[in-house]
Amino acid sequence: MEAPRRTILIVDDHTVVREGLVRVLGGAGWSVGEASSGMQAIEWLRRHPVDVLIADLSMPGISGLELIRRVRAEFPQVRVLVLSMHAEEQYALRAFQAGALGYVTKDRAASELVQAVDRVAEGGVYVTPSLAEYVVQQFRGSRPAPRHDQLSDRELDVLRRLVAGHRVSDIAEALHLSIKTVSSHKRRIQDKLGLGSTAALIRYGIEQGLLETPGP
Repeated sequence: MEAPRRTILIVDDHTVVREGLVRVLGGAGWSVGEASSGMQAIEWLRRHPVDVLIADLSMPGISGLELIRRVRAEFPQVRVLVLSMHAEEQYALRAFQAGALGYVTKDRAASELVQAVDRVAEGGVYVTPSLAEYVVQQFRGSRPAPRHDQLSDRELDVLRRLVAGHRVSDIAEALHLSIKTVSSHKRRIQDKLGLGSTAALIRYGIEQGLLETPGP
């Protein structure tokens, strides 16, 4: 008797990304579902059994980190793997703290994704060597945490978009927030980092490797 196919749900707001992942994972024997937002993913999970969820971190509405927390609380049997554009270790640490079991950057997805999904599906953890070294250094105190470690997940997302040159109004639209709320986040970010201007904030972000183009 043939064993039932395992099911995976891909959550990404970019259609072309989902299509590519469906081809790769479908070819590896997975039954694949798709969702374009965090809310759509939650609704999908309430109707279908899922073994592994692959989530992007940069999505409008519910962020990837918020989605991970909700999935871990409401669907604890679902194992979460993050597929993100962010190579910066701070994002990976936050994803694992939220409940993810694996983290793969999109530039390495072609070579690592199937291995990472299989590892997570079996109950293991998938971590790249560079991230493992970073975690150990943080734990031993040999590598100080960056100043932006004190930012909330939403503040870090806003900071990244500001560093990428996005206007407050653009950020508000992308994250489904009001301009007033985004402006408040920006003020708190500057206060927490001790930066007196937008130029200083952008310079800090570039120095810290936060200059990556987020999704729309």
